[in-house]
Amino acid sequence: MKTKIRKLLTFLEETRLEMGRPVEPATRRAAAVAVIENPYAGTYVEDLTLLTEIGEELGRLLTERAVAALGIPGDRAESYGKAAAVGEDGELEHAAAILHPKLGTPVRQVLGKGAALIPSSKKRGGPGVVLDIPLGHKDAAFVRSHFDGMEVRVPDAPRAREIVVAVAVTDSGRPLPRVGGLTKDQIKGEDGLR
Repeated sequence: MKTKIRKLLTFLEETRLEMGRPVEPATRRAAAVAVIENPYAGTYVEDLTLLTEIGEELGRLLTERAVAALGIPGDRAESYGKAAAVGEDGELEHAAAILHPKLGTPVRQVLGKGAALIPSSKKRGGPGVVLDIPLGHKDAAFVRSHFDGMEVRVPDAPRAREIVVAVAVTDSGRPLPRVGGLTKDQIKGEDGLR
């Protein structure tokens, strides 16, 4: 493993009741998070290949952990998202290098599909910074019931020379969705949009 991981965390959220109404089946989302050393903290480098390779490695590891937390086969996952927060000695481009060039391929392999872009966010912050992981349906970006997000935080990370990386996966959309639009039973799954 190329990545120097200080800590791995898994979060599972299950909503059974919304506005006093039962949510059946319950909606569930899981996020797996890695706190890693930033090999480029405090320095500017032109070639960020090492971080793209770290992203590829973390894509598989974190997705497998999130799916395991949900207790479902990967192909039953409905939504996904990714996020990263760099510590104060890092730059946003470090987060982008992890999240964008290669992290998505292993995520899609674990989930068996994923025609839609993986929603993402990145930020700089100190220990305990809130990481908002945007979520969208994995096969059709226009499914409004799955426009969502998951919030996670690690109380002691990222330290100045660290990066927090997260992948979130769901087994459903939002609780009690009712804003219209394309529904999951209408997905064609051909272009990542519909």
